[in-house]
This record gives sequence, C-alpha cells and structure tokens, in this order.
Amino acid sequence: MMNQDHVLHASQDDEMESLVLHDDNGNGNGNGNDSSGNIQQPSQSPKSPFNSFLDPPSYAEAIFTSFDSNGHDQTLEQSSRSGTGSGSGSESDCMQISVSDPQEEQELTNSLVPGGSSYHTYLITTRTGKSEVGVRRRFREVVTLSERLSEAYRGYVIPVRPEKSSVERKVMQKEEFVEQRRVALEKYLRKLVSHPVIGKSEELRLFLEVQGKLPLMRTTDVASRMLDGAVKLPRQLFGSESVAVDLNDVTQPARSGRDLLRIFKELKQSVTNDWGAAKPLVVEEDREFMDKKDKLMEFEQQLSNVSQQAESLVKFQQDMGETMGELGLAFVKLTKFESEEAEFESQRVRAADMRNVATAAVKASRLYRELNTQTIKHLDKLHEYLGTMLAINNAFSDRSSALLTVQTLSSELASLHSRIEKLEVAASRIFGGDKTRMRKIEELKEAVRVTESAKICADREYERIKENNRSELERIDKERQSDFQNMLRGFVVNQAGYAEKMAAVWEKLAEETSTYSSNNS
Repeated sequence: MMNQDHVLHASQDDEMESLVLHDDNGNGNGNGNDSSGNIQQPSQSPKSPFNSFLDPPSYAEAIFTSFDSNGHDQTLEQSSRSGTGSGSGSESDCMQISVSDPQEEQELTNSLVPGGSSYHTYLITTRTGKSEVGVRRRFREVVTLSERLSEAYRGYVIPVRPEKSSVERKVMQKEEFVEQRRVALEKYLRKLVSHPVIGKSEELRLFLEVQGKLPLMRTTDVASRMLDGAVKLPRQLFGSESVAVDLNDVTQPARSGRDLLRIFKELKQSVTNDWGAAKPLVVEEDREFMDKKDKLMEFEQQLSNVSQQAESLVKFQQDMGETMGELGLAFVKLTKFESEEAEFESQRVRAADMRNVATAAVKASRLYRELNTQTIKHLDKLHEYLGTMLAINNAFSDRSSALLTVQTLSSELASLHSRIEKLEVAASRIFGGDKTRMRKIEELKEAVRVTESAKICADREYERIKENNRSELERIDKERQSDFQNMLRGFVVNQAGYAEKMAAVWEKLAEETSTYSSNNS
C-alpha cells in the first residue's frame, strides 16, 4: 500500500513554520491555499524573459481536492455524470457509511481470570437521506457477515474483508492497530454498500440496522465441521449411512468439511482432471469466459506493475518534499549566520537573497507534500483494483468449485450405473436370482435417484454462478472505465496544477535574483 507518511520530520516542520514566508499576495502562509483549504491560482508575475517558456495553460484552479465521505472525487464524478458518465446514481449513492468510536470491552467468558480477554467494538453509522442508524459491532461479527455473504452470493465479486491479523496486533501499538482496523472496516463496508446486489442484501441490512447481537447465524467453524465429517465418515464407508450427496449441501463447496467422503471424491476428480487420466464428463465450454479470464490474469500482472511504480512515484515526491524542506532549513541557518556576521552591505544583500532561496525551497516543499497527498488519493485506486482482482478470483473459484461438484456427481452416476449393470448381469446367471445382489441393486438405484436429484441442484447452482460471473464482469468493465478515467484525469490535472504553482515560486525567485545576471553581463 502506498506510504502516506509523506511529511517532514516534526522538528523540521516546527522550524520551517516559524519562517515568515512572503508569497505573491504578501500573506504569510506560503502554501498557496485560501482559508477554505482549496488550491488557488497564484497571482501572475510581471512579464519577464522567463515567461516565454513558463506560460502553460493554467491548471492551478482545477486541482481536485473535493473527496466525499466515501472517498470519491465529487468533482470528477459530477463531471462524468454530466458528460459521458453511466447516468443516474444507484440507491447506494445516497447511503453514507462511517465507522468511528472504537471501544474496548471485556469478553464475557467463564474464565476464572478477570479481564483475561478483551475486544474492540466500533460504532457503524448509516445515513440514508434524513435517517441515521448507528449500531455497535465487533470484528468477529464482520467475519460472520463476510462468510454469510460468500455462502449466499456465490459467483458475485464480493469485496474482500480485512484480514484478522494477530501478528500485526502484537507488533503494532494498540491505538495504531485499532485505528488501522477502523479505517479498513469503513472502506470494506462502503464497498459492500456500493455493490448493486450485496448493497441491497438482507444480510447487510441486518448488520447495519439491527441493534444488539448480530441476528445472523454464525457459520460453524472449520474445526467443528471437520469433526462432524470425521464422525460421519466411518458410517459412510461401511454402509450404515447414505453416501449420496445431501441436497442441502450440494449448493455449497465441499471444502466446508461436513462431508469428508465428498471431499475425497472431489479431490480424486480434481486429480483426474489435472493429470488427464480420463476426460471429465462435464467441462467448461464457455470459450469467451476462458479468454476473458486469461486477459484478466494478464491485466492483474500489469496492474501490479503499475501499482509498484505508483508507490515509487509517491516515495520520490515524499523525498523531494523532505529534501526541499531540509534545503530551505539549511539556507535559513546560513542566512542567520551571514546576517549576524555581516559587515558590509553586499553581505547583507547576499543574506537577503539566501533568505529568498530558503523561502522558495520551503514553499516548494509544502507544495510537494500537498501534491503527494492528492497523488495518493488518486493512484490508490490502483491498489483498490488489486483487491478487486482478488475478489474476482474468488468469484471464479466459486465457478470452478461448482463445476467440480457437477463433474464429481456425473462420475458418481456413471459409476453407480456401471455397478448396477454388473450386478444385474451376475444376478441373471443364478437361477431364481440372487436376493442379496437384487437388494444391493435396489440400494444402488435409490442412490442413483438421490444422486441425480443432487446433480440437478448442482447443475442449477453452476449455471447460476456462471450468470453471476457474467453480469459481474460486465459491471466491473464499466466501472473500471469510469474509475480509471477519473483517476487519470485527477492525477494529470494535479500534476499539471502543482507544476505550475512550483514554476511560479521559482520564477519569482529568478526575478528577485535577476540582478546577478545583469551584473555578470
């Protein structure tokens, strides 16, 4: 993630803030901002020889700084809507999410050690029009919401929730960790709300609106599911329990762990597919999807490269700001020395000129820091899309998992029919039939009936996930076009605007020191 620690050291800031920096308008702030914090056009200097190459179109007034509470650039979004944008905003455009006021609470357990365990809750405020609802949630409830959404909306590109990192919690200061998690949760919930399907889901509505304990059934943890599957496995292997896939479980991936025999079967099917021992009875036939998937993988690699270069740019601008500030500070000290030791008028003039250089360097330092803040806001969209690519890969995994279930059930049906055929042939060779074999045949036919029903459910789930993938890729393609257009426009205009302001600073300094040029000539 882009480094946002792009300010000078506090001690240097304090020293530079003590300088009386005279800008073009005679005020002392020297940062080119008005009282509202918006970037303003610097006043034009009189014509000079430098103006011949320092007169580009003015971008200083167009610097974009208006980000709304959801982190979107309002100026850019408004222009895209009024121009060639996607049209009217969705219902989620009116919904504002904020996460604030983290509070530490004690875990209610049966532990004999008082205060042995604690956690933090966060105030999640949802504003829709004139209404406002606030609920307190802990991170565990966010995990529950994420799991329920993943189960109920397979195939959708669901934003990835923040990680529950115990390592960061140990190495970071508690306040820093809590604030980092608060920011991450706020971004995550805003992304959920902005999703056209997830944003209208009942699960998210309950999470955001219902007071008290989250009224969503928490998904059983992996260890408990695996234990249940281990208990059931011997009965499945020795025939005391049906080996057919449960209709209620077939719409969920086998890795949920409740049916270890199903996991083994799908693992075997996966190995068979990978090693090409036998062609699966059902394969992915959507060539358009496969081509798009390959292109997205290439896009992800290119996006990662651009994101790394953007981080380098942010680091460079941060270093430039710090170096300029240090240069200005050094000239301030040199000016002080020259002023105190000056005996002749020429020394005092030289000290005044050095003070002007110090002033210009400090102004440039501040402009670089302001530019870096805006650069981070715009180019962080690259980092966000890396997270989107992870969510897309999760949606594709849902598709692959559903296809594997269909393939496994198809193979299972073929195996059951083959066993029935062999038993019928063997039973027909015995006069009067073989009652044991006939009973086994009836059991296998019942297994066929149940497996066929399960395969029908699996087919429907697979087709549903495919359609979800298709609609989500179309949506993301449109959003990416708009997001990247706004990102690039904001980035370019900010670079041009601040370059113009910096040029004005150095041009003014050049005019102030122009006497050296005339003297030398």
